[in-house]
Amino acid sequence: MKLGTVLSIQIAPNAIDKLTNLEQVEAVEGMGLAGDRYFNRTGTYSNKHDESREATFIESEALEALANDYHVVLNGPESRRNFTTRGVALNHLVGKEFQIGEVVFRGIRLCEPCTHLEEVSDKSVRKGLIHRGGLRAQILSLDGCASVMTLKAYSTS
Repeated sequence: MKLGTVLSIQIAPNAIDKLTNLEQVEAVEGMGLAGDRYFNRTGTYSNKHDESREATFIESEALEALANDYHVVLNGPESRRNFTTRGVALNHLVGKEFQIGEVVFRGIRLCEPCTHLEEVSDKSVRKGLIHRGGLRAQILSLDGCASVMTLKAYSTS
């Protein structure tokens, strides 16, 4: 089992509002994170809802590399991802289950950067975040809270 850390949790009620930080969030299977734009079905891509839009993650190390390699500073909330992590390779969690607090997630696919992210952040981030823009995940727990705490990644195979 690989342990990482959740540094921050952030949600936004709709597609254009800035994300705000939370200490914890309610995760609802099949819906997403309570109060977030995809839970509310008011996100940019809500018309294409699938399980990969329930929660999104980004590595703080990727944001640091974006600043170092491309001179673009983007913080956790500006990344438009729900969870900012440290110490776990999110790309390796595609197809794997992992846990934050009492919530179990399954990594579905990479969360590649999009034009909406550039438009809302007003920063040229796509080139620097290709293949390190984070992870899209499905919520597997019935209901539960995820907090700023340890992330436990484990293989289901």
